Amino acid sequence: MRLAIGVDFNGSAYRGWQTQQAGVRSVQETLERAISIVADEDVSVVGAGRTDAGVHAAGMVAHFDTDAMRSPRNWLLGVNTKLPDDIALRWIAPVSDEFHARFKAVARRYRYVIFNHPVRSSLLAGMVTWHYHTLDLARMQAAAAYLAGVHDFTSFRAVACQSKKAVRDVQFLTLTQQGPLIVLDIQADGFLHHMVRNIVGVLMAVGQGKAEPEWVKAVLDARDRTLGGVTAPADGLYFVDALYPPQFDLPREPLGPVFLNGIV
Repeated sequence: MRLAIGVDFNGSAYRGWQTQQAGVRSVQETLERAISIVADEDVSVVGAGRTDAGVHAAGMVAHFDTDAMRSPRNWLLGVNTKLPDDIALRWIAPVSDEFHARFKAVARRYRYVIFNHPVRSSLLAGMVTWHYHTLDLARMQAAAAYLAGVHDFTSFRAVACQSKKAVRDVQFLTLTQQGPLIVLDIQADGFLHHMVRNIVGVLMAVGQGKAEPEWVKAVLDARDRTLGGVTAPADGLYFVDALYPPQFDLPREPLGPVFLNGIV
């Protein structure tokens, strides 16, 4: 049978989602080990997307196939007892063989959190990106408006990005603020390697007054990564949702980490 799972994790101690060479910690490998113990057989886990080292997730969706028969409650409690404290299953549900966490996703959503304050926060260390220069939210919002819609995002992809095409449909890109927290929320039909972090890097430059909002359109139109500025740090980035056709009827939970409740 095929089971879909919802996962959250603190990515600080991992080299990203994807399993890598021996001795390198990944979220995928850690999940597979825990699920395999409960299933009493080797299990492979397929995620909705990949994340970089240090990136977190509050709504990663994945699936695995197994011959083991367990109730959803026993799967959930059993796997969570085998996982480290920084990874947790949020839900588990049987799905048809037609479901595929990666290929059936019609959109993905990320959230980026900036702690904009002259003094860093020890309590939020590793969970947000600290930026001590004052950022102008209105300028960042004006700049972000140029990125919504269908565009070629070559200027916002990593040099090592392996995607065959750079055109993506950004369905929405919003910026909100509550106190010192500035939150970028973005949903698209897909993302390029480092795309969100490169977008944030450009928007922070605009917010700090290093460039005008119109510069973002110039960078986008140039299709040249060398014009795109710095890549924002990984620790403020969260994979918060993957969307699927309604027939799969997956469980839904509130988006985002607990400290963002009520902000967006």
